[in-house]
Amino acid sequence: MRYTLIGLTSAVGLALAAGPVSAQQTAPSEAALEQRLAAMEGELSRLRAELAGLKAEKAPPSAPPQSAQTQPVQATGPALHFGGFLKTNALFSRYDSGDLATGSLGRDFYLPSQIPVGGVSEHSDADFIAKQTRLTVSMDSGSGLSGYVEADFQTTPGGGSERTTNGYNLALRRAYITYGRWLFGQDWTTFQNVAALPESTDFVGPTEGTVFVRQPQVRYTLPLGAGYSLAVALENSETASITPTAATLIENDDDRLPDVTARLSLKKPYGYFAVAVLARQLAVDNGAVGAMASGYGLSLSGKVPFGTKARHDLRFMLTGGEGIGRYVGLNFAPDVVYAGTPGAKMEMVGVTSGFVAVKLGWTPRLRSTFAASFLTADYPAASPALASKSAQSLAANLFFTPVRGLDLGIELRTGKRELLNGQSGRLDRLELAAKYAY
Repeated sequence: MRYTLIGLTSAVGLALAAGPVSAQQTAPSEAALEQRLAAMEGELSRLRAELAGLKAEKAPPSAPPQSAQTQPVQATGPALHFGGFLKTNALFSRYDSGDLATGSLGRDFYLPSQIPVGGVSEHSDADFIAKQTRLTVSMDSGSGLSGYVEADFQTTPGGGSERTTNGYNLALRRAYITYGRWLFGQDWTTFQNVAALPESTDFVGPTEGTVFVRQPQVRYTLPLGAGYSLAVALENSETASITPTAATLIENDDDRLPDVTARLSLKKPYGYFAVAVLARQLAVDNGAVGAMASGYGLSLSGKVPFGTKARHDLRFMLTGGEGIGRYVGLNFAPDVVYAGTPGAKMEMVGVTSGFVAVKLGWTPRLRSTFAASFLTADYPAASPALASKSAQSLAANLFFTPVRGLDLGIELRTGKRELLNGQSGRLDRLELAAKYAY
């Protein structure tokens, strides 16, 4: 740039040196004037070239054209989505016939099979938990192949201690692959209609009245048109038995055939309805003797919205069958009674259960659910006196959503459990919950 300024100064100096040209000087100095003009033109041309060179030096270098080998590679892989919710519960429970042991699942959520029976009334128990916090990951390849994984911390006892850190183990809930109409992996049993479950602060809600099982399966779903669809599945089998002298449930792991389930669903603006069937082979084999029997079940369920902007709804489920105890009420009753001795006959246990729930949306942010639920088990004559015969509960709650994603709830529940010998116990519970879904 310094040389450019010197050049410009020289050019100006030449022009000034030319001086004013009078009429008297024109003729004698014409040759000299032409010579000076030519010199000025040459100097200006040189300055233009120098300025162009300086601009070229300061300009960023242009990127060379990319060859096929240097083209950027587009990253490939499934699209991932992370979700779930954070949930905290505070439970205040009173049992009129005893107390639950520390770490029992019945202290974390309503589990009618663990309501104490035959004891004395005690003061209320307070439990604060965050175990129901849930984590989910979904994957989508964009070509009809997808996957889903879901886990929480609501595991069986032994995962943590309330005395110190309250840390609990992450446990698998669901994990499956879908490809087209096929599902492979662990999901809700096809015998269950999850959409019918009412809103509750509890982990399940109307526990004794609902089908509730997650297990590995292979499922095929066929759309039938007009809102209908049919799902058929082969699912993990497991026979839960008791003996005529002991009511403790036994997991036998002797099954030879998968459970067969099917569900016909109808989804319309006026409601969602499902009819589900279950067929199973029950088996017990202790190495010395064994027996088999056939079980079956039928379940009807639905959800019917009503009111302004479908703010309210009615939900229901009714289930019955024989040898399906582990599918209903979180295994409130066994599938069969079997002594496991030579000549003993395997006898199935009948189950009838159901619930009805009404949700009322008071405002867009405030709502309540009122629910009633029951289960009755029909045992053969040779059954233990301490086996659970029936359970029923009533619940009412109020939920408030101050901002999207945050639910604050309070719920009152009373539940009762009765044994074959006529003894019974009752649970009264106040529960508070805060949940942030993301």
